[in-house]
Amino acid sequence: MAPFFPQYYGSLFLRYPKHVWSPAGGWYAQPANWKANTAIMGLIVFGLTAVAFNIGAEREFRHKMPEKGRFFPSR
Repeated sequence: MAPFFPQYYGSLFLRYPKHVWSPAGGWYAQPANWKANTAIMGLIVFGLTAVAFNIGAEREFRHKMPEKGRFFPSR
């Protein structure tokens, strides 16, 4: 068994701030309602993506339409 050298492995009593404010929640953040927050943000991102897609599809202009019966992505 290798000898234990605390100067190489760090201290057993790590110093860290007890309170840190950050947009992400600080040290070791795990809010109680993280699942609900994640679901809400997922719906918001999905909604914004759908709106952007619809606006882009409405503004699309083609000089020559694809041939009838052929696949094109923004149909």
